[in-house]
Amino acid sequence: MRKHEPSGYDCPFCRVARGEETEHNRLDDVVWRDAETVAFVSPRWWPANPGHVIVIPCAHVENLYALDDELLGAVHATVKRIAIAMRSAYGCGGTSTRQHNEPAAGQDVWHYHVHVFPREAGDGLYARDAEYRWASAEERAPYAKRLRAEVSGRFPHLRGLTRV
Repeated sequence: MRKHEPSGYDCPFCRVARGEETEHNRLDDVVWRDAETVAFVSPRWWPANPGHVIVIPCAHVENLYALDDELLGAVHATVKRIAIAMRSAYGCGGTSTRQHNEPAAGQDVWHYHVHVFPREAGDGLYARDAEYRWASAEERAPYAKRLRAEVSGRFPHLRGLTRV
């Protein structure tokens, strides 16, 4: 299997999974954490989709091709939790998920991840792939707070797992 991460790659998503802050992510961005997955508000924002979330496995796996089925299931169970909570917490009309493998498909962080976007009809998310911007920690904070509260309230039987 081809690897795309460069030699000595310092994976920013592994750092988030270990509970470290990065150049773009703060610990307060994390809205879900369990033994296998982490979900956090993305620092990259598209104009009409603020507060989108990235879900990652805690283990470093470069892409879908290298991900075993058990971990794939854990990641997508978290994706589902986030999407359900996002609809209520953000009041959005729907959600979309998106995932990229290899440079030709737009992958630019060499750690499997799934984007969960809040959506509204006609928001043009897919028409503006290149128009993202970096959101500040202060901009992300209210989204993370609302989503964290919704996830905890909506999945109380899993509350012990949400160590955020």
